[in-house]
Amino acid sequence: MPPTVAVVGGGISGLAACYHLVRAPRPPKVLLLEASGRFGGWLQSTRSPEGAVFEHGPRGIRPAGPAGAQTLHMVSELGLAGDILAVPREHPAARNRFLYLGGALHPLPSGLRGLVRAVPPFSRALLWSALRDLLTPAGTGPDESAHGFAQRRFGPEVAELAVDSLCRGVFAGDSRALSVRSCFPALFQAERQRGSVLLGLALPHGGGGAGPEAGLARRARAERWSQWSLRGGMESLARALVAFVSPRGAELRCHSPLTHLCRRRGRWQLTVPGATLTADHVVSALPASALARALPPEAEPLARELRAIPAASVAVVNLQYEGAALPVTGFGHLVPSSEDPALLGIVYDSVAFPEHDGTPATPGRAPLRLTVMLGGAWFQQSFGDPARVAPELLLRRARAAVSDHLGLAGTPRNAIVRVQQDCIPQYTLGHWQRLERIQRFLKEQELPLSLIGASYSGVSVNDCIASARAAVGRILGSPPEP
Repeated sequence: MPPTVAVVGGGISGLAACYHLVRAPRPPKVLLLEASGRFGGWLQSTRSPEGAVFEHGPRGIRPAGPAGAQTLHMVSELGLAGDILAVPREHPAARNRFLYLGGALHPLPSGLRGLVRAVPPFSRALLWSALRDLLTPAGTGPDESAHGFAQRRFGPEVAELAVDSLCRGVFAGDSRALSVRSCFPALFQAERQRGSVLLGLALPHGGGGAGPEAGLARRARAERWSQWSLRGGMESLARALVAFVSPRGAELRCHSPLTHLCRRRGRWQLTVPGATLTADHVVSALPASALARALPPEAEPLARELRAIPAASVAVVNLQYEGAALPVTGFGHLVPSSEDPALLGIVYDSVAFPEHDGTPATPGRAPLRLTVMLGGAWFQQSFGDPARVAPELLLRRARAAVSDHLGLAGTPRNAIVRVQQDCIPQYTLGHWQRLERIQRFLKEQELPLSLIGASYSGVSVNDCIASARAAVGRILGSPPEP
């Protein structure tokens, strides 16, 4: 009789784990438990009656690197290749990004002009920051905040404006609290290996490549994709995974939150409302804090480490205007915390994916979709408790930002407010040591428990899928088939 693997958490990480498990030559019995009434986690898309698609979570995936190629291979096997919407690197949504500072939008410097001349909001040419990086000795500490790292290597302006905004855009987090080693490992390793971030990123790393590219990954490289989405929105990836694993023997249960997890006679017992289930191996795709709440008292050392991984809440406000025009064309703009802590940035969704705009309700008045991101690490101080904040307050704040920053003062045709509570884990200083202590505990206790998902080693969709694939490879004793 095959062993049973219970996957807890039906977001993209848990679904990807099920996908790789059911594709094994001798697949185990697979059970997926999801607390809510739907699968997909933060992959959430809404389609309006006019066919417009609004993303309440991730809105695009990058194709680069081995993880990007593996995601594309999975997408192809799911039969979604024909639904891909690709944004090439030459597209304005790939080339143009802005900062909002001092009441104005500023294009982020790119190309030679930004290197040799001062481009607002920066008071000096970025060449000076590059020279500073080349001349600054490598750090010796085991970890450093992203802000401290950038200030030491590139100067205070790059730290205060660029890196502060980048951390808000990627992690909805505070660059002064986030770990550069865990959040931006490529930058950390570049400095350690070459003594300079720029040299480390520019020079070959040694070591083998990812192997020959095939299918969609080759197409993405040939067509120079910057990012991609799906015609039905990102949630269609989750729906396709459910449709793939269900007929291949995986048992999927919604409304099944894990309330308690313990070991009895060499097997796991999983308590959900109204039932106790057993499994030989558990794959937790839950947020770290949720898994901590389900652990038994004897696993308190593990629970303590898991509780130390915080997460930020983000209010996602989708707006659609008719007949409106943006003053600039690009991916969107970020807002440094010094300008407005409550407002992380605004994404110009229609620029990257006009296919999601739907048909205009009024002929000749083209739709324009935007997403305003609010809160993050500043949610509590800006809006109070994420569980209690009034959607009307967030909508007013978002509409005011769109009016002030982009000059769009009309009433939106569509407006959707979602408060995504604890949606982005925060890799604070010492996160890498927490992960080492977690793995040490699992090994010493010989626990057949795999931890995957955004709480640990990367918050992107690619990271989550890659963590699931790697965990399944360890469970099966060999990497899953490509």
